[in-house]
Amino acid sequence: MRQGMLTHVYLYYRIRPEQDVEIARASVAAMQAAVARRTGVQGRLMQRADDATTWMEVYEDVGDRADFMIALEAETAAHRLADLVDEGGARHVECFIEQR
Repeated sequence: MRQGMLTHVYLYYRIRPEQDVEIARASVAAMQAAVARRTGVQGRLMQRADDATTWMEVYEDVGDRADFMIALEAETAAHRLADLVDEGGARHVECFIEQR
């Protein structure tokens, strides 16, 4: 990665169809608040337009990607988000930087 470049982190996954959506949203919101306290990066939660069970977390302008990912993984585990993911699925992570 080039010096001084900010990273944008995207995670997508499918929640369990039987999962209570309000409980799932609250769990993700609590995890994102904890990540924001640790890193200063506030995430957003989105759902796929044509599939309400596919969710995406967006974290923009991440300065130190390695530290951010450590905090994200720790808070994801602490808030048990793996319990929300559809059986056999996973949270997929993609990281991007802007073209210059």
